[in-house]
Amino acid sequence: MVSPERRTRGDVVASAAMVVAVLVAATVLWRFGDARATVSEPATGPAPYALVEPNTLPPALAEVWSARSGATPVPLVAGSTVVTADGREVIGRDPFTGERRWRYARDIDLCTAFSAWGSAVTVWTKDPKYCSEITSLTGDTGKRAGQRNGDAERGARMLFDGSHATAAGTGYVETFRSDLVRTGQYGLVPALVNPGKQPRTGCTYTSVVAAANQLAVAERCGEGDGNRLTVVKANPKNADEPEEIFSVQVSTPVAMVVAMTTQRVVALLPGPNRLAVYDDKGNQIGEYPVTAVLPATNGTAPVIADTTITPSFVFWHTGSSTIALDTTDLRPLWTVEDTLGSGVMLAGRLLVPAPDEIVVIDTATGDRIGTTPVDRGGYDGPVRLATAGSVVLEQRGDQLVALR
Repeated sequence: MVSPERRTRGDVVASAAMVVAVLVAATVLWRFGDARATVSEPATGPAPYALVEPNTLPPALAEVWSARSGATPVPLVAGSTVVTADGREVIGRDPFTGERRWRYARDIDLCTAFSAWGSAVTVWTKDPKYCSEITSLTGDTGKRAGQRNGDAERGARMLFDGSHATAAGTGYVETFRSDLVRTGQYGLVPALVNPGKQPRTGCTYTSVVAAANQLAVAERCGEGDGNRLTVVKANPKNADEPEEIFSVQVSTPVAMVVAMTTQRVVALLPGPNRLAVYDDKGNQIGEYPVTAVLPATNGTAPVIADTTITPSFVFWHTGSSTIALDTTDLRPLWTVEDTLGSGVMLAGRLLVPAPDEIVVIDTATGDRIGTTPVDRGGYDGPVRLATAGSVVLEQRGDQLVALR
């Protein structure tokens, strides 16, 4: 009979070397990997209550808490949680007290954060050119719901149309769905695999709107293609091959794409300032003179219109006033002068920020039916509003302020 196999000294040495190699590899991955550089402190339980919109407006509003949130251009509400994002951390807060429910932090910088699919979607960077790391955090718990690497440009603005999210840069736009799988690309695609798919790759995007599973893009393409207004699908058949709904040349540069429905697009054109309405074939079918402050562009991000959208109205802040547009044909209905933002709906009324106050507007007529004083401590810049139940949120620059 053959003698049983016995371990030799060489076998023992080889096994020990393999164990050491595995331990070293694990240590290196832990030491330099993203997991070690991430702090995840989810909520210990579900949100203690669901947010319910009140039936009546509050008789007065006063600050109840505030926090820095430089990475959120608008107030971020996800589920029953108000989320602040600043520097290298994201914090989920109780809407009424501002107390921390959960925290998520990394050793790299935040680009921005926005609300989509009931989650706080955070965008991070460790590259001077791209904001490439996207992490979705469940609003009520702060637990990681999804993660992907994208190709968003540094400075890209994030949009959500109710179904798809969009990262809009000045030369490249990409869309993705709730599982963070990319559904569309438009423009100068990084790491191009299939050439010849994009209709134009040398244009600069100055303004973008996302709505109705579509993107409307204002393009400056130079000689030949000129200034264009283009609408593409957010979820084309092939992600790397855009499906244009229309693309038309415009006589003047498009200062801003204001709003879009499935059948209409409205854009601000300069010289003189007017709103131009286009149908779904790209034909201009209406034009309305407006008084508007032309948005400043710094070349690092497209302009995103300050709008609040309801089933019947689009409320647009022009830079100095708030205009109501009819969602049926996007024509202007009424204007409220001397405002700081587009406003937010609460208890069936439109609340619009104005200097030292919030104005209550009857949406049917545009009449001012009430005011509430607000002490902003000397801040007089743009104000973006949102609500979390009965709490009114104001984004004032890099500060988020809760009023109640």
